[in-house]
Amino acid sequence: MKRTLITATVALATLAGAASAMTSSANQVILERYAPNIQTETLTSVQISQLMAIVNSGDSAGEKRAQIQHFVN
Repeated sequence: MKRTLITATVALATLAGAASAMTSSANQVILERYAPNIQTETLTSVQISQLMAIVNSGDSAGEKRAQIQHFVN
């Protein structure tokens, strides 16, 4: 029983780490549409969340691009 719980815990931790990496890669690709030279690895999770809020806003693509580039620079 203990072995099963330990195995499940290790598997869950591994999958959570992979999901986190996938999310950051997805964010990188999305943000590169608006700021091609962006380096998301230098940003905090809060900053990335703020940038993703801009991406998901109802603004035009040009407005999003300007806001994101202003935020990054």
